[in-house]
Amino acid sequence: MDAISTSPSPLRNKTLQKYIIANNRIRAKEVRLIIEEGAEPVIVSIKEALIKAEQAGLDLIQITDKVDPPVCKIMEYGKYAYQMGKKEKKQKHHGTDLKSIRLSFNISPHDIETRVKAAVKFLDKGHKVQIDMRLRGREKALHGHAREKMKEFLRILGEKIETKVEREPKRTPRGFNIVVGKK
Repeated sequence: MDAISTSPSPLRNKTLQKYIIANNRIRAKEVRLIIEEGAEPVIVSIKEALIKAEQAGLDLIQITDKVDPPVCKIMEYGKYAYQMGKKEKKQKHHGTDLKSIRLSFNISPHDIETRVKAAVKFLDKGHKVQIDMRLRGREKALHGHAREKMKEFLRILGEKIETKVEREPKRTPRGFNIVVGKK
């Protein structure tokens, strides 16, 4: 029978680990060292920078190599890797979400106001809003009334925030839907 390994699991983000150049992996002879946040970088030799990092008990991390000499910072490696992972995730999620608001056939004026407030909140955050009007049973025969309710909703929404119609009102088997976005 094979023994079960009790070693810790490897880091999840190995690709990020490859891109972070730290400590002895920095190949430049001199570096621009950022000593404190917001301060002007100071040009020092790589040996001097490594000694300062070791004295502080932290790592020397290369922030960018687009300038000569490259910019480095003394900080904790794990903290930097975590920050870069968060930044990478945020960049991947740059698209807008489609939020949905459901209206009923017999919606009251106060409920329309409530739904408009929710739509304004979504639009302010940069999302697109899909407005659904669900029709059941005999309500499907009265689609003219449903269109009027949707127009009323859009009119009130237009008074609160400037919008543009991304997708015209579309008849679906269960009712109508329309997609609006912020201008």
